[in-house]
Amino acid sequence: MSLLVLGTRNRKKVEELRELLQDVPISLADLDAFPQAPEVPETGTTFEENARLKATTLARALRHWVLSEDSGLVVPALGGEPGIRSAVYAGRHGDDAANNRLLLQKLADVPEEKRVAYYVCHAVLADPLGQVRASAEGRCYGRIALQERGQNGFGYDPLFLVPEYHRTFGELSPLVKAALSHRARAVEKLRPHLLTLLG
Repeated sequence: MSLLVLGTRNRKKVEELRELLQDVPISLADLDAFPQAPEVPETGTTFEENARLKATTLARALRHWVLSEDSGLVVPALGGEPGIRSAVYAGRHGDDAANNRLLLQKLADVPEEKRVAYYVCHAVLADPLGQVRASAEGRCYGRIALQERGQNGFGYDPLFLVPEYHRTFGELSPLVKAALSHRARAVEKLRPHLLTLLG
């Protein structure tokens, strides 16, 4: 059975990816199993560029198949912010509370109908030589709530309102999020490639 390394150190992303790939007949590992894995600076200007950088660099370094992704929140009323800077929006990497506070501050005077937003996930599969073999993007559309709601998920999930459910990702169960999310949609598009190349 082929080994696929999940190319992220974000524990919440690892959990989501493992859940999304649980029925795929592939052996999964994450970067905890590879202490020698390099830190890959996200110097790209798009989600796709960053995902490619991470996947190809890690695959070459580890000599394994690697699935990496880059994802974030896009708010058109803010000119596309936070975008590729979603994890560091307020300055410190992964400070969800500060990022959410900053987003609410910037949207304070924006009326509800203009608080539309979407999550983007670009996922890239690279082979052990560092060649990109498949790539896919998933999006999930919603809007930004007036205040945080719910304890589930991570990142901007307590603010990301899914209109058809009238709830945020923070309020929805992980099962529902797994059916709707940007990450789920990107992985679903990659599934046939994973089965063909690694199955």
